[in-house]
Amino acid sequence: MGSSSALFDHLKAANPFFLLAGPNVIESEEHVLKMARHIKHVTTKFGLPLVFKSSFDKANRTSSKSFRGPGLEEGLKILEKVKVTYELPIVTDVHESSQCEAVGRVADVIQIPAFLCRQTDLLVAAAKTGKIINIKKGQFCAPSVMVNSAEKVRLAGNQNVMVCERGTMFGYNDLIVDPRNFEWMREANCPVVADVTHSLQQPAGKKLEGGGVASGGLRELIPCIARAAVAVGVDGIFMEVHDDPLNAPVDGPTQWPLRHLEELLEELIAIARVSKGKKPLKIDLTPFHDQVIAQQ
Repeated sequence: MGSSSALFDHLKAANPFFLLAGPNVIESEEHVLKMARHIKHVTTKFGLPLVFKSSFDKANRTSSKSFRGPGLEEGLKILEKVKVTYELPIVTDVHESSQCEAVGRVADVIQIPAFLCRQTDLLVAAAKTGKIINIKKGQFCAPSVMVNSAEKVRLAGNQNVMVCERGTMFGYNDLIVDPRNFEWMREANCPVVADVTHSLQQPAGKKLEGGGVASGGLRELIPCIARAAVAVGVDGIFMEVHDDPLNAPVDGPTQWPLRHLEELLEELIAIARVSKGKKPLKIDLTPFHDQVIAQQ
């Protein structure tokens, strides 16, 4: 728990924000190592704390034909190699309580997928590893739900918890990001993260050859959502990044091109430092007329 608490404090103190980033899923050891090397190079240049992200198994795919990754055992071996080779903390997601113990031996941050944000047994099992827990807000949930989800982790004996906004279902085939959620989710009394890539998915919006379906997405709007998030003052940005998103086996339409990562982060850092969004404005509700009289 000690090393997890130290990392947690380091992330909370990040100025202007920390970054959770990497390819959506482990495609190969070679690819993940390449991505980690390049992303670390960029974030080191800006002094941004980085937690490298990739999934060993995408268990909640739209289609049973979708690529899922190498699985728990092989995936954790690859993530551990990334961790040792580049001295990077790791974040990856779990889908079942039985996975938590093994994942906790490698990952520094355990991520709870949005669809599972209310699953008490999963939250408790993840919490008991002592690792930082990042809970994604369900697309079907109000931001207030995250107060209870975070509390489940704390009641299990783990204070190192974060909550992550990734959009809310809007109509049948779209998500919307409400910037008010970034403020309301602070009621969970923990760092707030903005997932600026999954929040631009269009669920089951892309038909595949062979009759399958996959999530579509609006990659071109990632900078728009990210700008809003850092202006409001989120503590962290979650961003899936790929060197060839057009050919990515999973979530290509919402992965940010690696070659544009440096440019985007430079802009986001500038916005965050100007807006000082983490510092709430003190609003004077005294009527303007009274203020004028008081100044006379």
